[in-house]
Amino acid sequence: MALEQQANQQSGHAQFCRRTRREFLWEAGGGFASVALTGMMSADGFLNSQALAADGVSQFQNPLAPKDPHFKPKAKSVIFLFMYGGPSHVDTFDHKPKLYGLDGKTVSVKTKGRGGEKNEGRVVGPKWKFKRYGESGQWVSELFPHLATCADDIAFLKSMTADSPIHGSAMLMMNSGRILSGFPSLGSWLNYGLGTENENLPGYVVMLDPTGGPISGAKNWSSGFMPATYQGTTMRSKGAPLIDLRRPEGMSKAVQRELLDALKAENEKHQATRAGNSELAARIASYELAFKMQQHAPEAADLASETRQTQELYGLNNPRTADFGSRCLLARRLVERGVRFIQLYSGGNHNDANWDAHGDLVKNHSFHAGNTDQPIAALIKDLKARGLFDDTIIVWGGEFGRQPTAEYAKGTGRDHNSAGFTMWTAGGGIKGGISVGATDELGAAAVEKPFHVKRLHATILNQMGLDPNRLSYFYGGLDQKLVGVEHTEPIHEII
Repeated sequence: MALEQQANQQSGHAQFCRRTRREFLWEAGGGFASVALTGMMSADGFLNSQALAADGVSQFQNPLAPKDPHFKPKAKSVIFLFMYGGPSHVDTFDHKPKLYGLDGKTVSVKTKGRGGEKNEGRVVGPKWKFKRYGESGQWVSELFPHLATCADDIAFLKSMTADSPIHGSAMLMMNSGRILSGFPSLGSWLNYGLGTENENLPGYVVMLDPTGGPISGAKNWSSGFMPATYQGTTMRSKGAPLIDLRRPEGMSKAVQRELLDALKAENEKHQATRAGNSELAARIASYELAFKMQQHAPEAADLASETRQTQELYGLNNPRTADFGSRCLLARRLVERGVRFIQLYSGGNHNDANWDAHGDLVKNHSFHAGNTDQPIAALIKDLKARGLFDDTIIVWGGEFGRQPTAEYAKGTGRDHNSAGFTMWTAGGGIKGGISVGATDELGAAAVEKPFHVKRLHATILNQMGLDPNRLSYFYGGLDQKLVGVEHTEPIHEII
């Protein structure tokens, strides 16, 4: 901080720390609070764009304070396990026995993906065997031996559809309900509608794959046209959980608290004549949250405090599963501490660093499933053992699925498929041990009870106590909604 450096040069750090708040604030002519306020607001575009709350008049003292739901919720938190790149449904959970015998044969099938539109293709038979598991007899492939033991806890959605077969826009749709940038993500909507039960941690946490973030980047956890308070916060399971969380070198906690109190007082004076401006209230709250996280975020991310048995359950003792296992375990710890929405990415960067199997399907899916199978099963079992499963919705899936035919003349790679794919959800009042919807006999397109992505969003909001057709934010002259302008029903079959 320039002012701190100036004070150190003039009087030394000891003298600087003894200054009264008034002396510190109004040094250098213009006053610290006004300079800090103007500088920070201008730097991040606040003075150029000021949005009102949903009703146009509400003033939020803390935008993340808990809010009442529309009706009694079945769940309190969401953990979204995002398999970036698009896992193949016909190789994971959508059993298509006919495909085995058609392997290598050319069939008439309409497909649309990265390689364009085609009317026929060479079938790539499933590379793993399927078996029925649990009392419900759900089909699961050999890729997921650990998760298969949780089949009776899971609701499989085998007829999902989306609007785009291209990664960037498809990811935006899965996260924000739109194929365009600039709209709030699901986690932002939940925190806007409900707030968070723990005001010492972010209400919306994102944990990325060590290979990097997804292709469309931070847009996937953006708050869009909502205040920045509602955007996702990236958190790491190793090292410092949040970057730049430490206070400036040489500054004590007491001095930092003094500065924040002074800045808050001046900001509130500024806000007093601007009733209804939720952006300023959000900014004040963000400074307070950052201060609180310096103490509470490291404790939440301290996986070493877990028992050896728990760590081994998640696979932390195995280099293959240690990374995703650590993030799943951290997700459980965040749920325990009242964090509203947590998203974990499996796969990052490009090509085989994620589930985008355009080349060698066996190599790609064996790698990513092997990294995630045990940790995901551990998460379900651990939540159940701790009494958290009924309050937590788990969602698994990618931005789309993959085609039953080969993308190229040779090889086993599959192209993107947004016309029919599988996702699953569990916990939080979701029925377990069921499958809803179906694709055709090749797995090319949804033919029975097709569920658009917005139906999944509506289901999550519903379980969290929010009416998806009532939850809105006024922007651009419209009452914007996650599910769009048309009435959208939750997937009642799994509730």
